[in-house]
Amino acid sequence: MIDIRPFATLGHANHGWLDARHHFSFASYHDPARMGWGSIRVWNDDTIAAQSGFPPHPHSDMEIVTFVRSGAITHQDSLGNKGRTAAGDVQVMSAGTGITHAEYNIENETTTLFQIWILPDRRGEAPGWGQREFPGAGREGGFEVLASGTSEADDALSIRTDARVAATTLKAGQQAVWRTGAERHPYLVAPTGRIRVNGVEAQARDGVAITGESEIVVEALEDAEVVLVDAR
Repeated sequence: MIDIRPFATLGHANHGWLDARHHFSFASYHDPARMGWGSIRVWNDDTIAAQSGFPPHPHSDMEIVTFVRSGAITHQDSLGNKGRTAAGDVQVMSAGTGITHAEYNIENETTTLFQIWILPDRRGEAPGWGQREFPGAGREGGFEVLASGTSEADDALSIRTDARVAATTLKAGQQAVWRTGAERHPYLVAPTGRIRVNGVEAQARDGVAITGESEIVVEALEDAEVVLVDAR
């Protein structure tokens, strides 16, 4: 099953400094038909104005993955971690028993990013944070795993859940193949470019919810970038 969630149908909140689109119910946006997809609970498409951001706030028992699409985000948390994640790179935060963090765009340009929350398999563990640069060449023409519950095998950032976060960049006419299990719940978004997923067309920034498929073939109808989460 390939279910296209058009960008225009996503939840929307514009706070001035933050223009957010919600693929699933979040904050004041509530749609009982879109409470998550498998263990994916949140997928926010955020545009953050220059010199602004999220002040300190707490989380617990959630795996939070940030994929920066343009600009950069600067992180600081109650564990003493600090870091700047730039376009194409990824940070992960395992909220565990509790963590307070702030995320600021201290750049002089707008930052765009996906923030993805995945339910953890394990609770009651200490919180943690990690960040990594991923050279763009590593995902040209095929999927590169960025964060994974089997991080050592995938050479990726570690998350405490049975999921993998991956990305690819495709030239028009190129294809990338992702193999999964028919019982799983992959979800993907192309932040740029029209794509075709197992024969079904999606526009840039549409959500594509998938289940019952053992192989996902993503074809770029124009130059495109694709971010995918394969969750249980």
